[in-house]
Amino acid sequence: MQVIVAKTAGFCFGVDRAVSLVEQTVSSGKRVVTLGPIIHNHHVVERFAREGVHEIQSPEEVEPGCSVVIRSHGVSREVYERLEQMPVEIVDATCPFVKRIHKIVSNAEAQGRQPVIIGTRTHPEVQAIAGWCSHPLVFETPEEVSTWLSDSVDHTKIPITLVSQTTSTQNLWESCKEIIKKECTNSEIFDTICEATEKRQKEAGQLSKICDAMVVVGDSNSSNTKRLAMICRQYCNNVALIDEAAGLDISHFFNAGSVGITAGASTPAWIIKEVNNKMSEEIKVETAQEENFAELLEQSIKTLNNGDKVTGIVTAIGATEIQVDLGTKHAGYIPVDDFSSDPSVKPEEVLKVGDEIEVMVVHVNDSEGTVRLSRKRLEAGKAWEDIEAAAESKAVVEGVITEENKGGVVANVKGIRVFIPASQTGVPKGGDLAALVGTTSQMKITEVNRARRRVVGSIRAVSSEARKAAAEKIWSEIEVGKKYKGTVKSLTSYGAFVDIGGVDGMVHVSELSWNRIKNPAEVVKVGDEIEVFVISYDPEKKKISLGYKTAETNPWNMFMSQYQVGDVVDVKIVKLMTFGAFAEIIPGVDGLIHISQIADRRIGKPEDVLSEGQEVQAKIIDVDAENKRISLSIRALLTAEPEEPVEE
Repeated sequence: MQVIVAKTAGFCFGVDRAVSLVEQTVSSGKRVVTLGPIIHNHHVVERFAREGVHEIQSPEEVEPGCSVVIRSHGVSREVYERLEQMPVEIVDATCPFVKRIHKIVSNAEAQGRQPVIIGTRTHPEVQAIAGWCSHPLVFETPEEVSTWLSDSVDHTKIPITLVSQTTSTQNLWESCKEIIKKECTNSEIFDTICEATEKRQKEAGQLSKICDAMVVVGDSNSSNTKRLAMICRQYCNNVALIDEAAGLDISHFFNAGSVGITAGASTPAWIIKEVNNKMSEEIKVETAQEENFAELLEQSIKTLNNGDKVTGIVTAIGATEIQVDLGTKHAGYIPVDDFSSDPSVKPEEVLKVGDEIEVMVVHVNDSEGTVRLSRKRLEAGKAWEDIEAAAESKAVVEGVITEENKGGVVANVKGIRVFIPASQTGVPKGGDLAALVGTTSQMKITEVNRARRRVVGSIRAVSSEARKAAAEKIWSEIEVGKKYKGTVKSLTSYGAFVDIGGVDGMVHVSELSWNRIKNPAEVVKVGDEIEVFVISYDPEKKKISLGYKTAETNPWNMFMSQYQVGDVVDVKIVKLMTFGAFAEIIPGVDGLIHISQIADRRIGKPEDVLSEGQEVQAKIIDVDAENKRISLSIRALLTAEPEEPVEE
């Protein structure tokens, strides 16, 4: 009997990401709960439960200080907003592909369109998608779509936005799509079936056509697992749906010449391996009686080829190499230099004798009976797979900028060189790219050519999305008087443009200072972080007027709160007039020293006693709050001198 395991069986990108996020959060030592089962596989859920991860059904069950992991299926907008208002950490493990659908239906409704979802109404993913719009329509069959259209008045003009559950079958989606295309002239259609789901279903169909029997491994509650079984039954009469190796009855396959194994997107690799091993062991027992010793001996000698991925057991850890038993006639070894791409990792600190290790075959030496292995190259291969997955899902990755290159910079992402063109770095044209070297940046992978070992990334794509999301949040919450901390982006003759976190607003020159200024540069400079408030805004024109000067910084208010009539103040003469001198008490507030109050004697003009820039003491003798006028006196502080005798 031949056993064939589907290449696409097991965890998809979104499920793998969700499980990894739970593992990372648990390893940080935090109290962790998941909002609903993290994925549709009770084995995984039970494993996390043993590690202290509890499952809750609503935000109200969360205790303060917990880390709440949102499952891969996602949650409604209302649930997400409730969590945001609670004193908890939100770890959003929603599949990026599902997250995209949330945005599509939300935007559609904002544009006055009717969101239509093709999927199972009771499925948590569909319920979450429906929760991102107010009046969604969910259809499970093409017949339901046709019935709705026939009951609608003038349905041809209804603006429809059509999406699908990520795990829906291609046949169902195509049927519904054709009906909408034919009947509705104002429709926009988004193919939201996950590409991994499509590949898995296609391969399951192809495998079931050539195999005598099929084994579908996965949780019975998993939608994509049940769909895989349904697809297999279309082409094969002998199909078994099991959730673990213990549920496999090998007697069903005694007369089968070939058996195919596939698995749902929520099925861990170790369960698939157990099922495969049980199949192989049972088949071996049944056929061993018919095989002679020479044939068994030949089977025990595995063929190793360069580039093969193999699993072995660590038998010794030395200073220069790690010895590995591969279960073959060859003695396997990993040179220490080939153990990890991270030079700081020491094998003896992360490995022990008896550990299972996955490696790549580098060179087979049949004459000496040895095989050179590499864990580093396997890591590199997985890194390429991660890079390709990130490019496909448009996920954000993180890397260290290692050098400035002609036309851009180079980043190291999981050991892979990623070129980032200057236009995609986020640095203004003519800016200093070298300043990025040594920094850690988030980016998106825009191009991958594994054959040419070429990867292109974009930092700007991440910052643009973040800025767009921040802008949407600001416009949804903006109100007159609201304060923001912003960064001065540019200066003009009439004011300063300030970035308040995704949106630029303008502070007019008259709103920068209580003093008269000729240029905004007298108050602020590019790069300054300042606190501003909203004076007015126009959502349609996307314009915001901001203020910088506040009542608290009004010089007159400051004067009134600090000084009163009778106080003696240090002042600076700022202007001389025929009738007296103006003196600055505090920046922005001047007082008048009348010519009669400059000296204790009659003077011809103020400049006989005072000069501009001179600092003197004066007494506040009157404050006209209504007209904002202050009278000062130097004379009041002078001690009267005795009169000199007049000569006869």
